Amino acid sequence: MSDLLWQKPGVAVDAGIQAFLAGDDVLLDRAFFLHDIKASTAHAEGLQRIGILTAEELGGLKRELADLVDDFSSGAFVLDERFEDGHSAIEARLTERLGDAGRKIHTGRSRNDQVLVATRLWLKEKLARVAQLSREIAKVALDRAVAEKDLPIPGYTHIQRAVVSSAGMWWAGWAEAFIDDAVRAADTLALVDCNPLGTAAGYGVNLRLDREHTTRALGFARMQVSPVYAQLSRGKFELAALEALGSATLDLRRLAWDLSLFTSAEFGFVALPAQYTTGSSIMPNKRNPDVIELMRATHASVAAARTEIEQLLSLPSGYHRDLQASKGAIYHGFGRGLAALELLPALLANLDWREDRLRAAIDSGMYATDVAVEAAIAGVPFREAYKAAAAAADSAGQGRTPEGSLAARTSPGAPADLRLDALRARWEALA
Repeated sequence: MSDLLWQKPGVAVDAGIQAFLAGDDVLLDRAFFLHDIKASTAHAEGLQRIGILTAEELGGLKRELADLVDDFSSGAFVLDERFEDGHSAIEARLTERLGDAGRKIHTGRSRNDQVLVATRLWLKEKLARVAQLSREIAKVALDRAVAEKDLPIPGYTHIQRAVVSSAGMWWAGWAEAFIDDAVRAADTLALVDCNPLGTAAGYGVNLRLDREHTTRALGFARMQVSPVYAQLSRGKFELAALEALGSATLDLRRLAWDLSLFTSAEFGFVALPAQYTTGSSIMPNKRNPDVIELMRATHASVAAARTEIEQLLSLPSGYHRDLQASKGAIYHGFGRGLAALELLPALLANLDWREDRLRAAIDSGMYATDVAVEAAIAGVPFREAYKAAAAAADSAGQGRTPEGSLAARTSPGAPADLRLDALRARWEALA
């Protein structure tokens, strides 16, 4: 490792203490490295615009930063324990190649400034992906709701058979859920889409930095004006991003629970494509729905990341090294969450309903609510109608069919009036 920027003359750096301070920075910064290089390029442009760099120096820095992108992407340059973190690696590389011009890249910045803008760019990218995947999932659900709107399936409350439902109604629920998840991800992206570059360690610097230029160059919607708020937002924005991701993974967990039940031998309502199951290592007679079980587990990782960051934020204003730990939380939370969401559109598009098992599970008692409501329509007080229907639940299905029950359910959003056009309009507005 090269000399540390902050190292004081005559003070030896203890290897154990330094290892503790660095933590997993070098490993984690691999995820943010290209964003750090991009921000460093914009910062160099800004320095040239205020006379800190000459045009020739800027040209050399931009060339070397572009080469570093290529070398890192190809594996020719490895971010490893030679460096304290990604930022020191960039400065070391530029200094090695350009001498004093390379040493100027850190002018007007702090390491905190660097990680803040790199992770902000990274969060924007990940939130855009959450929104995109949520749109894709909602589209599959909408299309299948249209195609299977009249397919009867059992409806459950308290995991007990309750009423006749439909595949269309089941799919419409997930379509609306993931439309909302896409909206929330986009709204959160708009919240975090502000440029902290140039706020240094939270108090600005005695340079007239061209922050308007770096905001445009990095594609931010606006500049984060207050250096103090730039520090206050670190962790707060990460928490908001994980909450947006968690909105989608929470829906994923409940959807996966449905599929876990529906694919069991006891239900047998759904058949998964073979690639989404694995064989037992000891029981030759079975296939396991491992994919949906691990999807079900994913939200725990997102929730853990959110909790970790929330606990970090019990701090006064200003920068604190505690916030270094927020990098690991967002990396692991989004790593697990997005990996699960990536698999969901194809899984939903290719699962098959087993219609014979669905119809066999619809028993007479599931028409009792229809009987009670029909009596109430005829003028019987609902409490009396309810009691009579409960007493005759075993015969409630006589002369009735699942299709008839669905056709009679005309309340907005119910099987006979799914309002799929309204959901489609909301989905189209996401694009």
